[in-house]
Amino acid sequence: MIPVTLFVGLLQLAGTTAALVGALGFSLAALARRVARRREVSGILVLTTVGLIARTVAALATGSLLVYFLQPTVSTALVAVAFVGSVALGRPLAERLLLDVCPIDDEHRANPHLRRFLGHLSLWWGLTSAVNFGVTLWLLVTASPTTFVLVKSVLGPISTTMTLGVGFVWFRVLMARSGTRVVFASTR
Repeated sequence: MIPVTLFVGLLQLAGTTAALVGALGFSLAALARRVARRREVSGILVLTTVGLIARTVAALATGSLLVYFLQPTVSTALVAVAFVGSVALGRPLAERLLLDVCPIDDEHRANPHLRRFLGHLSLWWGLTSAVNFGVTLWLLVTASPTTFVLVKSVLGPISTTMTLGVGFVWFRVLMARSGTRVVFASTR
C-alpha cells in the first residue's frame, strides 16, 4: 500500500515526474535495503524493479502515464492468451505452476480428474485475466490517473484472491466428488 500512497500523493502534490521517480525510488530503495542487509533478494523484486525501470524511462521519455500503465495491462492480456493457449496445446499452464510449488508424483499427476481440473483451471485463469485486462483497459482510457491507480490497487488483489480462492474450492470439491483424498503435506 505504501507504493500506491506514495505514487498518488506525489502525483497530486508534485506531478507526474515526481510520482514516477518516487515509485521507482521506493522500489530501488527496497532492493538496496535487502542488499545492504545481506538478505536474499527475491526474483520477483528484481523482475518488478527492472520492469519498473523500463516503464519509468518510457513514461518520462514520452511524458505519458498511459505508456507507464499500458505495459502491465498488455501483459495481463498476454497471460490470458498463455493460459487459454496452453489448454489448446494440451499442456495446461496451471499444471506447470502447480508443480512449481507442489511436487506431485507421476501416479497422482496422471489422475484424469486432476488433469481435467488443471485444464479447466487454466481456462478459468485465462478468463479472469481477460476480464481483468478489459476492465483495466477501460479504466486506463476513461479514468484519471489517480482514480486508475486507486481502483487498480483494490481490484488487482480482489481479482487475484477470487481467482485463487475459487480455484482452490473448485479443486477440493472436484477431488471429493471423484473420491480422491487430498492431503496437504506438513511444511515442518
